[in-house]
Amino acid sequence: MAQKQAVVIFVTTSSSAEAGKIGRVLVEEKLAACANIVPLVRSIYRWQGKICDESEALMVLKTRSGQIQKIIKRVRSLHSYTVPEIIVLPISAGSKDYLRWIFEVTR
Repeated sequence: MAQKQAVVIFVTTSSSAEAGKIGRVLVEEKLAACANIVPLVRSIYRWQGKICDESEALMVLKTRSGQIQKIIKRVRSLHSYTVPEIIVLPISAGSKDYLRWIFEVTR
């Protein structure tokens, strides 16, 4: 992934409050330009041999590709889960003004 590429990072959390706490830190530290929080998602997954069906919050981060490893490390340090979901997707196209803004407000 190119260093100058914008990316979206998905992170699920135990609650909207936890997502808000993590998102605020990432934006304050200029690691992410924006953290959108979807307050209620239903997650069905296998964990430790059991099928789980839980309510979670989804955080959608927008940032530059050069921040991925820092964000992963920071999310792990703040997150309540042993193995938090942190998934990175490249942004292949979008509003040039919006993409430029992502690079302006992150370091």
